[in-house]
Amino acid sequence: MGEGLGASALLLEGLWERSPHARGIPMKPIRNLCLILGDQLNSDSLLFDGFDPNQDLLWMAEVAEESQHVMSNKQRSVMFLSAMRHFAQELHARQLPLNYYFLQQGFGRFVDALGDCLSHYTPRRLRVVLPGEYRVLQQLKAFAADRGLPLEVLPDNHFIAKPGEFTAWQQGKRQLRMEYWYRQLRKRTGILMHGGVPVGGDWNYDQENRAAFGPRGPGFREPELMFVADEITREVQSRVDENFPGHPGKILSFGWPVTRLHALQLLEFFIHHQLPLFGTYQDAMWTQEPWLHHSRLSAALNLKLLSPWEVIRAAEQAYKEGQVPLNAAEGFIRQILGWREYVRGLYWSFMPDWLQMNALDAQNNLPDFYWTGAVDMNCLAQSLGQVLEHGYGHHIQRLMVTGLFALLWQTQPRQVHSWYLAMYVDAVEWVELPNVLGMSQYADAGIMASKPYIATGRYIAKMSNYCDQCCYKPDDAETDKACPFTTLYWEFLARHRQRFAHHPRLALQVKHLDAQSEAKRSAITERAKAIRARYPASGYP
Repeated sequence: MGEGLGASALLLEGLWERSPHARGIPMKPIRNLCLILGDQLNSDSLLFDGFDPNQDLLWMAEVAEESQHVMSNKQRSVMFLSAMRHFAQELHARQLPLNYYFLQQGFGRFVDALGDCLSHYTPRRLRVVLPGEYRVLQQLKAFAADRGLPLEVLPDNHFIAKPGEFTAWQQGKRQLRMEYWYRQLRKRTGILMHGGVPVGGDWNYDQENRAAFGPRGPGFREPELMFVADEITREVQSRVDENFPGHPGKILSFGWPVTRLHALQLLEFFIHHQLPLFGTYQDAMWTQEPWLHHSRLSAALNLKLLSPWEVIRAAEQAYKEGQVPLNAAEGFIRQILGWREYVRGLYWSFMPDWLQMNALDAQNNLPDFYWTGAVDMNCLAQSLGQVLEHGYGHHIQRLMVTGLFALLWQTQPRQVHSWYLAMYVDAVEWVELPNVLGMSQYADAGIMASKPYIATGRYIAKMSNYCDQCCYKPDDAETDKACPFTTLYWEFLARHRQRFAHHPRLALQVKHLDAQSEAKRSAITERAKAIRARYPASGYP
């Protein structure tokens, strides 16, 4: 299957298991056809337990649907496809038989490539680790049933939570909160624990992790570690440009780790150069500074080039050796041991219902500038610009800039979900969807978070210098210079006043709304109409 498929195929000559059918040989019986998906690039996967190269066959496929069911950012498509090809190269080095399908072979869906494979091989069983997306799992189940083949879905040993642990933990709870799940995992694993109590005496140091930069900004930092595209990645870039020419995102700025070796180098770089100040400034933003003190490890983690264990232990060891303060180590570890494990539990607990959630009855289309970055609000121009350039934004940019505006705009949650899934290099649905529909859009009515994360433009002004170079004023809600975030914030509260008037965390904000004069409320309503007329919103390009 390697002939005529470009430079990367020639580089990997001999990698792809030849089709016996193509050689005029009858279909080959095998024991297990073992499926490796694009976010399952870990060599310690349970898929390899008991794998017999004399009886079993590995299978990987690049298919168009995975870049088209949402309009995937070119950076994201390159990330997945290049990492897949590099992992396939590693499998070849281990002399494991692999049936690999290239994007340019034209298979639209996983099941199409599987169907072709079954015209050459007759497996007794299909095996796959639990996919990171409900949609893919359903496709594979339907395909196996249609072909009369058993499908064995293996647990994903990449995660720290044990199979069934989250389900057991949530039983009987009226309200789920990440903090208590995080504490359970801390106790069981012993991470940042001493004698049964948390190191330092507190479970988290979030109050110490909300500082903004001073007027001089973040200051000197070590230049970001970027990875030069090798021949395999350059070939993938060409194929992505060729197959998805109208998709958003830029190709030439690609610098993500697509191998385990590069991911380990990035982890070491982060621990030594960025983690020491990560805790204090993890919520801060700055113009033309996409990375700051953030790790850029989420894509490598979500494709399983790294394990959460090794990342957490590296941060914990840095604290023990006095290289980083406790608030930095704990804040970083909480993102992985707490939030990452928590959202995965929520995803599988509430699928497929997540996709239908819309507690606030948000019905507006996503503004078109989300796909182009062409917008006069500087905070959004900065945040969207780096997503188009690098496929990246840190958690506050995602929650309190792009996510906040979509929430205040009252955007249909599924459109917001599609945008986030498409645009970020680290986006896999199990982690993206609960964060977006729950934490960001409050479409779940509080399953994920106790309140909607809403704020005026003042929050962005406090945490960044974006507003210093913007044509709008964050304190203004009524005039032509009114910050759209601020205007739409008051419009949002007015629309949902009844829901939040007695909410323990939002009632005070509703009182501030009620204290406004009738003239001010009327002016805000008119300004909101003007803002909505200013930004075309078709929802999807």
